[in-house]
Amino acid sequence: MTAAQNGSLHEPGPHAEVYRAPRQDKPWGHEVIFAAVEGKYVGKIIHVTQGNSLSLQYHLQKEETISVLSGAAIVEYGPSAESLTSQHFGQGDTIHLPAGAVHRITAITDLAFVEASTAQPGWAEDVVRLEDRYGRAGTSAP
Repeated sequence: MTAAQNGSLHEPGPHAEVYRAPRQDKPWGHEVIFAAVEGKYVGKIIHVTQGNSLSLQYHLQKEETISVLSGAAIVEYGPSAESLTSQHFGQGDTIHLPAGAVHRITAITDLAFVEASTAQPGWAEDVVRLEDRYGRAGTSAP
């Protein structure tokens, strides 16, 4: 049997990468960053414990699309903190947030949602927190 027949011959070209997605604990729950390709995209699964909220925030460059996997939430969004729309979200409800859109998510029940976003250099620090229950307002702290 040749190397090509038993699958041990490695062809040049793209190679798949298998890894364990890192979990980051947050004061409101936790997130799992399952994809992070600098300059391209970021994918997260975010878990928020019932009654907790993410910061009222916006991003200077980053765009996000959020879709609820399970649970229920109140999603606030708008052009400024003084002009927010509040909407109930459940499984399958999705919102696209362009850069600069102010937003906050509050879990009515335990909540899981997926977030896909752009990943320009510095994407992890591209957050402006206007309000935060956990003392992080004005920071990009995790």
